[in-house]
Amino acid sequence: MSEVSVARFKGSVRIVGAGLLGTSIGLGLSKLGTSVALADSSPANLKLAIDYGAGKAAQGADQPDLVIVCVPPDVTATVVASELAAFPAAFVTDVASVKHQVLDQLTELGVDLSRYVGSHPMAGRERGGAISGRADLFLGRPWVITANAKSSAEAISAVETVALDLGSAPLKVDALEHDRAVALVSHVPQLVSSLLASRLIHAEPQDVALAGQGLRDTTRIAASDPKLWIQILAANAAQVAPVLKSLELELHGVVEALENIDQPGSLARISRALESGNHGVERIPGKHGTKQTSYAQVVVVIADKPGELGRLFNEVGEIGVNIEELKLEHSPSAPVGLVELYVLPSIEQKLISDLESRGWKIAG
Repeated sequence: MSEVSVARFKGSVRIVGAGLLGTSIGLGLSKLGTSVALADSSPANLKLAIDYGAGKAAQGADQPDLVIVCVPPDVTATVVASELAAFPAAFVTDVASVKHQVLDQLTELGVDLSRYVGSHPMAGRERGGAISGRADLFLGRPWVITANAKSSAEAISAVETVALDLGSAPLKVDALEHDRAVALVSHVPQLVSSLLASRLIHAEPQDVALAGQGLRDTTRIAASDPKLWIQILAANAAQVAPVLKSLELELHGVVEALENIDQPGSLARISRALESGNHGVERIPGKHGTKQTSYAQVVVVIADKPGELGRLFNEVGEIGVNIEELKLEHSPSAPVGLVELYVLPSIEQKLISDLESRGWKIAG
């Protein structure tokens, strides 16, 4: 999905919460010329987001057409209710990562649900705050819209349009279905990554020094903010627990097999677990949301010095090969890096041959 150059949404936007998502939304919309007003309980956060160009400071006389609430999950419903009351002509959405609890709380508060549309952009980074904001954060990412039974067509359209302006792909999902889905694809992965990374705390330094890309890949999101995640997990506990329970049962089986590795059937049990992982990965959408394609891997050795990565990319472009996926690995003890280029199998040999003719070393 490509970026748009002119805003489709013609109204003004108020963003409450100048963290990662709020700042990124402000940056993206401001870049398109949309009038964006920012509000945050922290003057320092607000000033930083404004300095970055995410919008102007909200004023009392502002009358926004759309309010986007970007605050922690435990206060989302309260802030949404307050914004609905303060701006009776505006539509209001939120970007909390748990939707059903927020809707239940708003229903209990008796707010005007016709002007409220829940939503959740499936994008983020390990580090939060305005300092991590990016205008392209949502580019090509799903933006889940969880309209309630009373949401007006105009309110839904406003949220969809802003999502499109930010380069996202709007996707309508029921609030409960959303929470079940993110438990599996987002919340449990966070816990698994954190639990794995915590094994490193008391590990011997020489053991950790052997860490390769596999460990980095599986622990990357363990660097996320615990204060935010405890709120997310508490709000979606009912959906997260069953997924963890099924994982626990399978993990117990693998542990049992490893402890009795010489017993008949133990290796087969472990093999089935690994093969199931292969089949699961195949279901993850690949490029452009299509079924994930098996790409050929070309590993290029590059010198650890300025400009080498850029030079490699330029020459791959000159060769006329499109890079489908990319991974970087660098060993702290070696003056080289490994660039894993994933390309269509039909052009693997051409890429290898052309790169080698240009002086690049291909690993393996």
